[in-house]
Amino acid sequence: MEIFMSLFRLMPLKFVFISVFFSLLHARLCKVCRAPKLSGPGPPTYPIIGCLISFYKNRTRLLDWYTELLAVSVTNTIVVNRLGAPRTIVTANSENVEYMLKTNFNNFPKGKPFTEILGDFLGYGIFNVDGELWRMQRKLASHAFSTSSLREFVMSTLEEEVENQLLPLLESSAEASEVVDLQDLLRRLAFNMICKVSLGVDRCYLDPSLPVSPLNKAFDMASEICAKRGAAPLFLVWKVKKWLGVGSEKRLKDAVEEVHAYVEEIIRGKKKKIYESGENCGEDLLSRLILAGHDEEVIRDMAISFVMAGRDTTSAAITWLFWLLSCHPVIEQELLKEIMNMEERLLDYESLKELKLLKASLCESMRLYPPVAWDSKHAMVDDLLPDGTLIQAGDRVTYFPYGMGRMEALWGKDWYEFRPSRWFIEPIYQGGPLKKVCPYKFPVFQAGPRVCLGKEMAFIQMKYVVASILRQFEIKPVVSEKPVFVPLLTAHMAGGLKVVIQKRDHSR
Repeated sequence: MEIFMSLFRLMPLKFVFISVFFSLLHARLCKVCRAPKLSGPGPPTYPIIGCLISFYKNRTRLLDWYTELLAVSVTNTIVVNRLGAPRTIVTANSENVEYMLKTNFNNFPKGKPFTEILGDFLGYGIFNVDGELWRMQRKLASHAFSTSSLREFVMSTLEEEVENQLLPLLESSAEASEVVDLQDLLRRLAFNMICKVSLGVDRCYLDPSLPVSPLNKAFDMASEICAKRGAAPLFLVWKVKKWLGVGSEKRLKDAVEEVHAYVEEIIRGKKKKIYESGENCGEDLLSRLILAGHDEEVIRDMAISFVMAGRDTTSAAITWLFWLLSCHPVIEQELLKEIMNMEERLLDYESLKELKLLKASLCESMRLYPPVAWDSKHAMVDDLLPDGTLIQAGDRVTYFPYGMGRMEALWGKDWYEFRPSRWFIEPIYQGGPLKKVCPYKFPVFQAGPRVCLGKEMAFIQMKYVVASILRQFEIKPVVSEKPVFVPLLTAHMAGGLKVVIQKRDHSR
């Protein structure tokens, strides 16, 4: 066994199973049995292996590859057949998205193939289950998110984190003329926020000179490896590694155990306070779950799901917005004017809702760089999408926000431009009303029965952070190159966003 494991480490599965075997198979197929495409638009597809070769060649640029294929498809839908994965339909057609997420919702659950990828990490949490278990958790979470007390708790936590930690840190960085990784700073802030709102604890330090918390590191590791499971050319590879307990699967197991240990310790501590002293531990979501009387495993998995959903999504949107504003100074000045027109008013819940250009700018940022690039469901029975695409039972059906934001059919010939005015009814947007954009055209918060419960909370958090920073500081990226968009469970900028912070001179 020891010799076998040594050989396993010396011979990467990727090289053995992909580079040699399928390269040879491709060469043979090209010579003797080049076949026409199988049913449906999509990449070049051959018998047995499907489109595995082109998938492997484009594995580092899947988002742009899919987008290119979708753009030339008449229906903005493609069919992807490849060995080692379910038949996959990828769509950027808003009518198809509405059909999946609303009209025939019950035929498109997440499904076992999806929940298997995330099951080790998210367990039976709300984002990884279907049916009655999902409905029960959804009802509980919906009640929690609708309370005014949670909204007040979020606002007070925002004020504490931004005013007492983020802004003083930015000021000291500006005085020292330091280069700061804004993405890292915003991710730490978002992680702190979601830990306080979901778990009622503070587990992260904003200061980059201080170490990242072990919980944050474990979340990073687990989410990255789970995302790579889903993008693997052959699902068999990660399953074999999991069975053997080696490589990335061993790291995933260790990271998940660390996350579980942290959260279970917090749960036990809160339970002790609640049941022994009768103390209500606060307005955080974890306390609400405990008081609802659920099993510890369900509480743990729901809490982890909430943290996972909130930790990187808002920070990613804000990071991309600051980069886009650095490329569009006129829009930044319009945005600053809107914020400064509030004069010295507090950034409270009501005043934040009035920042319409800021909301439009955030939407435009997420249209181009969605925090979640794609989401998949699995068909229960044979079906037919509105555009005529045939669905077979067991197919993976993926709607693709990244590609949808780049479809001329949805956003016009100027889809590539950062133009917040497209979100207003009138082109001149000062003070005018925002459009009601169809959520199936812009599904960054999902839509239908599974629409994101934290959508309103996310916009409030993003507005508060952006407005607070722009009021006092100018953000200047240190390099002019376009950042690289990296999709994992939630997307981020490769290498971060390195910036210098300058105190804003309002006299200019």
